[in-house]
Amino acid sequence: MPSKKLINKLNEQIKHEFFSAHYYLAMAAFCTEKSLDGFANFFIAQAEEERFHAMKFFDFLTEIGETPVITGFDDPKRDFSSLEEVFQLSLEHEKLVTSLINDILEIAQEEKHHPTVSFLQWFVDEQVEEEDTMSQILDKIKMVGENSPGTLFLDGELGKRKFSAE
Repeated sequence: MPSKKLINKLNEQIKHEFFSAHYYLAMAAFCTEKSLDGFANFFIAQAEEERFHAMKFFDFLTEIGETPVITGFDDPKRDFSSLEEVFQLSLEHEKLVTSLINDILEIAQEEKHHPTVSFLQWFVDEQVEEEDTMSQILDKIKMVGENSPGTLFLDGELGKRKFSAE
């Protein structure tokens, strides 16, 4: 049986995942304002993915006989100075989420709550991918600069992204 501490952390993660979705929508709005519809599409798909993650935590809690607790969160940042800043902040945010997942995993391991340990492994793997994706895009933006044909190429490439529940 999971401790109250572990259940609280799992519930907090629901909030963090929904916040992530809103944060990425704010980034999509910035990109839309700059007529970078491909980048906006990327962040809209990212927001859908974060909502999917939140619901995975929601469903897991119900599967182990616990009641999900939904709480609010602060408004996300919505004023950005550049595309580079957007991706720098998204990378930092993914690193934060990784640390939150790792904290929950450590508690589950200490408590020997194997269902939670197993459940969280998917998120550990997912966070490696998330950080890598944000880091690669950030590197490319730094390489091509923001006002170049390279930016338009990246915009076109990111416009192809579609969310797929995995």
